[in-house]
Order: sequence, then structure tokens, then C-alpha cells
Amino acid sequence: MSVCVCGRGGPCPTFRQQKPLARLPRQDGQNAGRGKKKMERVVQIHVGMMFVALCVSLQAAAAGKADGAQGGGGGSVDTISHSLTVVQRLEALLVQGNGSDVSLRVETPNADEVKVIQVHSLVLTLQSPVFEEILLSRNSSTLVLKESSDCAAVFDKFIRYLYCGELSLRLDQATALHKLSTKYQVTGLQQGITQYMTQNLARDSPSGHVAGWYEYALQAGDLTLRDSCLQYMAWNLSSVLQSGEWLTVSSQLLMSLLQRSDLILQSEMELFAALEAWIIENEPDSLTAENALRAVRYAMMPPRELFRLQTQSSVLARYQESVRDLLYMSYQFHSASPLSMAKFFDVNCSLFMPRNYLSPVWGSPWVINNPTRDDRSTSFQTQLGPSGHDSSKRVTWNALFSPRWLPLTLRSMYTETGAMQPTRVEGGRPRIIITPATSSADFAGVNFQKTVLVMAQQQGKTVVRHVYNFHQSTEENGDFLAEADLYRRTSEYLIDSSLYLHIIVKPLYQTLIATKN
Repeated sequence: MSVCVCGRGGPCPTFRQQKPLARLPRQDGQNAGRGKKKMERVVQIHVGMMFVALCVSLQAAAAGKADGAQGGGGGSVDTISHSLTVVQRLEALLVQGNGSDVSLRVETPNADEVKVIQVHSLVLTLQSPVFEEILLSRNSSTLVLKESSDCAAVFDKFIRYLYCGELSLRLDQATALHKLSTKYQVTGLQQGITQYMTQNLARDSPSGHVAGWYEYALQAGDLTLRDSCLQYMAWNLSSVLQSGEWLTVSSQLLMSLLQRSDLILQSEMELFAALEAWIIENEPDSLTAENALRAVRYAMMPPRELFRLQTQSSVLARYQESVRDLLYMSYQFHSASPLSMAKFFDVNCSLFMPRNYLSPVWGSPWVINNPTRDDRSTSFQTQLGPSGHDSSKRVTWNALFSPRWLPLTLRSMYTETGAMQPTRVEGGRPRIIITPATSSADFAGVNFQKTVLVMAQQQGKTVVRHVYNFHQSTEENGDFLAEADLYRRTSEYLIDSSLYLHIIVKPLYQTLIATKN
């Protein structure tokens, strides 16, 4: 489906196919030269007058809007705007080729197909500093432009944007249009395409597109697009691992993902299975494969899964020597208490640090219907820690959500009896408090980090929109749902008028190694 960058959605209503210009009869000799020069002067004067008139119309429309906004002392001011008509006239100039003074000849290397577009130098000069420089130094009415095949295929769309300020596009055309807007320094279009791409990361496509957009953004130096793609993949990794583009990701992107602790996925085993498939498909060099396998957090897998990998994984059998030390430390981690491990090993290293696992062992989903109505509470259990030593121990957690909780700095901490006041006022902000139902000596040496995932509906798919980390209460995280309008049923933070959360509890161990003086 085509999408209009200008925000209308769907195919642009004014789009029409460009008609070829009628060719002028050829003239020979000196009369032809004089006739051609005379015609060029007439055309230039005609085009100049036309654009002056159009610019005056646009300026008058803008002035009318400004006057309408400011008002006047003598009463209300109305606005008469014909801006759409002006845009339509500009498009007609492009489509019909009236008054054209430049021919763009778009050629593709190693291809016979050539695209010729009749344009007006004034429009191109106004819209693109690159075109302005090229046109000032030209010595012919024909400009030859070398473009890649994907850019040549959408070049007419790009030129139409310069005339009309809008274009329609599909997912597979976004990269080419971004290339053109970057090359010719059309900043507005470049920003519009970046916004379009970041808003369509969740859209389904036959072979996937997020990894490809990331690789392009990395090459083009578009940091906004690069970071948006990387964050989307990290927060929705399970869907990325199951997509068709996973096996095509570069080794650089693969390592960028494997080294992150904020990955959101079902389990570490899911990540290893995807990595194994990637190695089998791409057959990377030994160093790349070893570095990737060493980024897996084997200590987060139960011992029975580790045994299975060692006996059944062909990839691990091939590279076992490179990860032998990690497997050995993981078995030690599972056989002793974390407190004992912390006295001899650095348990703050990534091997012992959980990612954001969606498995029921580490958290629970929480759907809050009509979240602005009143306070809600829930309880759930998690495993005390990922160590096999703690596999049978459970911690019960109590969670309280309040849509209008008053910050601690604006209320008294204790009542007369010494209990904390659950004060709520109008204008307060949403908060979640998560506390253990009981205390235990097993908590020694462990900090519990709580992570709340806020889900959203994008392009018909449920995705993670925000991630909040805190120790006990989101009051420690000042921006929790700060921009969310939960009172609006169509809020992008709500799915069918409900707030979809997923709470994850991550045990982080404290190192107890004595420092030598």
C-alpha cells in the first residue's frame, strides 16, 4: 500500500502520470540558432513570471493566515487560501512540461534504461542546494545524473516532491528516497522519510526490513534511524529472531545485539538457537563465531539445557574449546550458592547478569482495564535467582498501580501510626510499586531490579513501546508514563482502552571479593 509522506495517507489524490513533451520542429543554420535563443529567452521570461505569480499567491496566503491568527482591532479576520490550487499548478508544470528549461537524464550504471524528466531550474534551485550548485555551473540544457537502479526507479517521485511537497511510497522504496534526499540535501524530505521509517518498524513485510534499514542508517550516518532500528530489535527480539531477515543480519549487528543486557526475549536458550542457525547459514570466520558464542550468557540456562547443548549442538561441538571456560563457570554457578560464588568470582560480569526474559519464571504480564479509574494491585511469583542452587526457591511480589500517585516530595511520609500514606490527588502521576511479600535471609547479596515493559499496538502488532527500570518503585524513575494520556481511549499507550504491562524481576548479585591493599 502506498503511504503519503505529507500525512494524508493512501495515494496522493493529485498524482498523474507525466506526459512527454511535444518535440519542437528542427531548424538548420543561423536562423535556427537565433530562433532557439529567442525561444529560450521567451521561455525563461514566461517561467519567471509564472513563478513570481505563484510565489506572490503563496505569500499572500501565508500573510492571510498570519493576520487571521493575530486578529485585529476592528473585528475578526477571515482567511482566503488557495494554496492547494498553487500546488496543483506547480504539479501541472511538471506533468505537462510547460516552460521547462532543463532536461534531467537519469542513467543507471550497467543498464540501458534511461529516464528523462523535463523540469524547471528555478524549482530545483529553491528546493536543493546541490541542484543549485549543479545548475549554476551547467553548460547545457540537459543534466546527466548517475543513480543506482533503486534510486532511478523512484526518481520521478523525488522530483514530484520538489514541486508539490508530498509523495507516496511503499516500505521497499523508503531507503532509495532517503538516499536521494540525503544526496541532494532536501532536508524536509530526509526528515520525513526518517520519521516514516521509525513509525513503520513493526509493519509486516515478506522478508523483513528493520535490519536492512539499520545497515543503511549506519552507512548513511542517520543516527536517529540507526538508534530507532536497534532499539526496536532489542525490545522485540523474539519476533526478529523468527523473521526471515534474521539469517541475513551482518556480523556487526549480531554482536551489537548479543552484547546488550536490555534484550527482551523468552529465554537465553531462544537466543542461542537463533545464533546457532545464523552460524550454520552464514559460515563466518572462526573469530567471528567464537566472539558471538562467547557473548551468550550460559549461566542463565538451567544445567539440563547446558547438558543438552553439549551433546546435541553441532556448532557448540565445533567451537567448544573457545567457550569451555564459560561453561565451566556456569556449572559452578549452578552448583553453589550465589553468596559463595560472590566470594571468589566477579558475579557482576555479563555471564551472571540476566537479560529481560519473558518466561513466567522471571515475571508476569499485567493487563489493567480502564487504568484511570482507581488503584489496582496484583501478586506474582518469581524464582529467587537463575542459579540451580535457587531453582526451588520462590519469591512472592506485590505490585500496586496508581494512576494519580502524589510524589514523595509533596506528601508526608508517615501517618500518626507510622504507616506509609497511600495519598492520591488529582494531577498526580501514574506509579507502580513492587515489593516482596516477605523478607528472607536468602536475599543477602542480591539486588532485585524491576523492569516494567509497556506494550503498544503498532501496525496491527503488539510491540514493546517503553521500558522502565527501577529498584522498588517507579517513583525512582521520573519519566514513568510521563507523556501518556491514559484518559484518551485512543491513546497510543493503550490497547483496547487497557494498559498492557509486563513486569520482570532481575536478580543482580553483589561481588564479595576482598580487595587487596
